[in-house]
Amino acid sequence: MVGWTSLHMHRKLHLYRVYYLSLEFYMGRTLQNTMVNLALENACDEATYQLGLDMEELQDIEEDAGLGNGGLGRLAACFLDSMASLGLAAYGYGIRYEFGIFNQKIVNGWQVEEADDWLRYGNPWEKARPEYMRPVHFYGRVEHTPEGVKWVDTQVVLALPYDTPVPGYRNNVVNTMRLWSAKAPCDFNLKDFNVGGYIQAVLDRNLAENISRVLYPNDNFFEGKELRLKQEYFVVAATLQDIVRRFKSSKFGSTEVVRVDLSTLPDKVAIQLNDTHPALAIPELMRILLDTEHQTWEKAWDIVTRTCAYTNHTVLPEALERWPIDLFQNLLPRHLEIIFEINRRHLERIANLYPGDHDRLRRMSLVEEGDQKKINMAHLCIVGSHAVNGVARIHSDIIKATLFKDFYEVDPHKFQNKTNGITPRRWLVMCNPGLAEVIAERIGEDYIRDLGQLKNLLEFVDDDSLIRDIAKVKQENKLKFSAYLEEHYKVKINPNSMFDVQVKRIHEYKRQLLNCLHIITLYNRIKKEPNKNWTPRTIMIGGKAAPGYHTAKLIIRLITAVGDIVNHDEVVGDRLKVIFLENYKVTLAEKIIPASDLSEQISTAGTEASGTGNMKFMLNGALTIGTMDGANVEMAEEAGEENLFIFGMRVDDVDAMDKNGYDAMEYYNRIPELKLAMDQIAGGYFSPDQHDLFKDIVNMLLHHDRWVKMLIFLPSAMVLIPLSSDPSQQNPKEWTKMVIHNIAGCGKFSSDRTISQYAREIWGMEPSLERIPAPDDPHKNGNLRNGLET
Repeated sequence: MVGWTSLHMHRKLHLYRVYYLSLEFYMGRTLQNTMVNLALENACDEATYQLGLDMEELQDIEEDAGLGNGGLGRLAACFLDSMASLGLAAYGYGIRYEFGIFNQKIVNGWQVEEADDWLRYGNPWEKARPEYMRPVHFYGRVEHTPEGVKWVDTQVVLALPYDTPVPGYRNNVVNTMRLWSAKAPCDFNLKDFNVGGYIQAVLDRNLAENISRVLYPNDNFFEGKELRLKQEYFVVAATLQDIVRRFKSSKFGSTEVVRVDLSTLPDKVAIQLNDTHPALAIPELMRILLDTEHQTWEKAWDIVTRTCAYTNHTVLPEALERWPIDLFQNLLPRHLEIIFEINRRHLERIANLYPGDHDRLRRMSLVEEGDQKKINMAHLCIVGSHAVNGVARIHSDIIKATLFKDFYEVDPHKFQNKTNGITPRRWLVMCNPGLAEVIAERIGEDYIRDLGQLKNLLEFVDDDSLIRDIAKVKQENKLKFSAYLEEHYKVKINPNSMFDVQVKRIHEYKRQLLNCLHIITLYNRIKKEPNKNWTPRTIMIGGKAAPGYHTAKLIIRLITAVGDIVNHDEVVGDRLKVIFLENYKVTLAEKIIPASDLSEQISTAGTEASGTGNMKFMLNGALTIGTMDGANVEMAEEAGEENLFIFGMRVDDVDAMDKNGYDAMEYYNRIPELKLAMDQIAGGYFSPDQHDLFKDIVNMLLHHDRWVKMLIFLPSAMVLIPLSSDPSQQNPKEWTKMVIHNIAGCGKFSSDRTISQYAREIWGMEPSLERIPAPDDPHKNGNLRNGLET
């Protein structure tokens, strides 16, 4: 890899490699990001101009690499950028899905899914590496022989790697993202057929190759399908073979002799599990060490636990992976044996620590009893890792206090926090060059690789020229996005209105419904007092619903229905517009976030692990209206709580309400504006052709609501306090001062800071901002290698 061999770099970089395992990498487009990181934007603009081409048109041809659902996959993409920019020898490993997250079409107000055939015209950024193809085994049975354990009669699928370069920011480092594609072996099923079955045998090759066909489109929801478990094992088995091969090889940069055994693996290799999806890395590495390398159990287990670390991304019970044992027994019989033995030894340890506490043993077991026994993958990850982290301080505290309380009591040293971050290259320099330039004029350009320097903006918080420049950039972004909206949605947008935006996956806990109730209430108020001086608002909501998530799809239908009524009401005019943004993805985020004034981050306290969209809006000069949940808590600390619009219950209040019971009808009957909004939804005001269209939503809100509990705060917090006639908004100068406080408080939310903490506190590495010599630099060290080479 580029960067191995510069002798003045930290010695550990010379020996140590990080493997970031993730079932999702939500990369978006690559062209502009690469030009920014290589400092080639002006040169490329000029070159294309000379050829008679337009760079923006060229960029628009590129498909998004949509190999992720939302936050988890986009975080992995930001982390790749930061690991390269910090000079870490790091590889991202995942699956090269032929079809990424579906394209969303809105037809008659409903979401319709369309396959994302992103590879249709090829992918210029990837390079197939057939020389590193690896076999992956499934099914079969286990034989215990005098020579050791053998997994036999398996079905083989080949894993073909495709490499994508990941350039660091102007430091001449290029890392690699390696994605595996499933290929049937030449003899797949042929040996089982006579000549007459030849055609069918060839057609059956699709069964093997389906493994990398499509991304499962669920966000924060577990679906226990065999194909998904196959995907999880496929990426893990192929990646671990690659890790072992590279570890044992002495060819690339290592000055040591060939390593014949894996006993020093934890001294050279770190494996980070992005959620439980790659959890099978733990039993698979055990299998390699026990069955192939013939290590003792104790030695193998020590190697595994010192190598692996686990990041938890959610506390929602429906999102936690629990795989049925029969599925395991059929697909991965050897791994099930290993998991049972891990569990036996783990429970033996717990029984010794807590004699007679059978309930604790039940709670902490890797195997959950019940009608159908299941493997709890989070428990496997905790037991098999040396570090477990949440992704925001409040989230890490919650997992220690509730979800993994028993494990925390036994091994408190394992538990850490690593608050998420975003890469300032894509999410400021690239998507908002005007703002990046205004900041650089005041504090220099170094903040791009050291975002903490943004705090220096506070010296200019009263500077009229900065206030004017920041407001001007925002207005230019809004004008540009207004033109985009008018072209695509045929709705006349008031660019002087407040752009109030909620973009994220559609989910009950993220509470797009609360936003909807707020929109209806605001609409009713304007209708009631049309002559009042209302602040004009354009409210935009965007995001995809998982195809099988009925309530989420109905929420989209409600938003589009409310928009149809509001947008055509002449009494309201341009004081309120409601737009559902179709097919929200990385590339659309890059357009809308720089144009936003208000960022909606309104999940029920204790449900959103971190959020990263919240950070993108903050960095781009939007103010947050939100609850004390996820990273919002730390954002309020960094920017000053007075510079955000915080409302609603805290985690303790939600817990208390859960204990005491929550009766939505009480609030429905007590708050006239809320009752009116609910009655309008229930009575068909927004669905005149089908009066009971939203009966399921109304029934859920009034009788089975887990999340929207802020109904009590609807009039006070969601409408009165923020913004329909807020003084700071009537005074644009005060608003922009709040914006400057927010931008200045963003330093903590760089993924560079997050990755530096992973490196130092989990992986045992030292990040470096040092720029290594370019390949054409006459003074360079002679050993530089390209990141695609291995």
